Amino acid sequence: MRAGSFTGALLLVACECMVGPAYHRPTIETPSAWRFVDSSEKESINAVFWEQFGDTTLDSLIVWALRNNEDVAIAAGRVEEFAGILQSTRSALFPQIGAGTDDGRGRFFNEGTFLGPVSSYALALSGSWQLDLFGGLRRATQAARAYLLSSREGQRGVLLSVVGAVAAGYMHLAALDEELAITQSTATSRKETYELFTRQFERGVISELELRQAESEYELALAGIPQLEKAIAQQENALSVLLGRNPGLIPRGKRLQELAPPVVPTGLPSSLLKDRPDIRQSEQDLIAANARIGVAYASYFPSLSLTGLFGWASTELRNLVAKPNIIWSYAGSLDEPIFTGGERHGQVLSAKAVYRQALARYRLSIVNGFREVEDALIDQQKTKEEIEALSAQTEALRKATYFAKLRYTNGYTSYIEVLDAERSLFNAELTLAQARETLLDALANLYIAFGGGWAGKAEQLLKGAEEYPK
Repeated sequence: MRAGSFTGALLLVACECMVGPAYHRPTIETPSAWRFVDSSEKESINAVFWEQFGDTTLDSLIVWALRNNEDVAIAAGRVEEFAGILQSTRSALFPQIGAGTDDGRGRFFNEGTFLGPVSSYALALSGSWQLDLFGGLRRATQAARAYLLSSREGQRGVLLSVVGAVAAGYMHLAALDEELAITQSTATSRKETYELFTRQFERGVISELELRQAESEYELALAGIPQLEKAIAQQENALSVLLGRNPGLIPRGKRLQELAPPVVPTGLPSSLLKDRPDIRQSEQDLIAANARIGVAYASYFPSLSLTGLFGWASTELRNLVAKPNIIWSYAGSLDEPIFTGGERHGQVLSAKAVYRQALARYRLSIVNGFREVEDALIDQQKTKEEIEALSAQTEALRKATYFAKLRYTNGYTSYIEVLDAERSLFNAELTLAQARETLLDALANLYIAFGGGWAGKAEQLLKGAEEYPK
């Protein structure tokens, strides 16, 4: 066979042959519908959910966090890292060309005659190319490309987490503000009652027992204020870290009850496979693990490398590139280790085990995705029902407190009845505020669980300068 035909045959083999299994997406059983379907108005899962709260301060904080959060910066760095790895891995598929020079001086003899010190000069181009006969390099490139795509999905997952954490932190801060306002209002009301009772006690109208009961309730309300102020400061510090800032004050927008709940999103269970970054990331890891099996199998087969050199060599620098001084060479080498003590077999076993782990993680990510959506659906649905009941209870307790005070003023009952009514109203108002926070969190979690196209909007917000909201 002529050299050209032999080289062509090798190239044909290199283009067609890739050992190892081809990737096929595993068959995943998906539910046909969600268990807890909300019959209210639906919104696309691609909607930018945080803008639905109607709070421009929250919008600005999320933009600031996307551009300054350290976890986002780390994720972006990982994408760049794997892009470099892909470029480096892919480069092995192409011929490697280099240039070099040589300048030396030595003692030489010719048939016993000393020629004296002689200078030597050389200038040459060299090249080498490892033919990817069995696809090991291409499988390695496939794996590197999959790892790059995995890192990009990981970056999107971080963006979702940061947006969700900032929204949840802001909701919790608004809820704490509301609880503090309720506690301060209750303390003010009880202070007025305590001061009134003090004057009545001094005139002998009421007993000391009633006075001390009013004092106890007043002090109890006061004790709740520093607890909430501490929680607010700590929540501001936690949010500051998410925003990439030193601990400090967090600007406020609307109050908790003024925030508009986002519309319930809709989407089929099968949409999670294409919309959730963590699931897409797990699949790219699975693709990479599948390709690494091919890399391991390729080590069983011979490795063929071509090398060549072209240049000039002379004892005189001025005549270095003259035609008589041309030097050249080419060669091919075939490498096939005979005995490696089971090293290659171990590499294949290891690659297959990594694939099985990646497959299990892929399936687990899907199951967890379904669970998170179901949890968020039932959470928002049942929390709405809870809020309706709590709102009715709070209104009833307000009326009960009014009538308890009226009965006490007219002398029909003791002040204990008033204290019980006020205590129940206070606890109900706090519980209602916490339920409102839970509903807003559940709706935000639902959008995050669906992992919709709004993540693209988050990526668009990564660039640009933003003034910190005030």
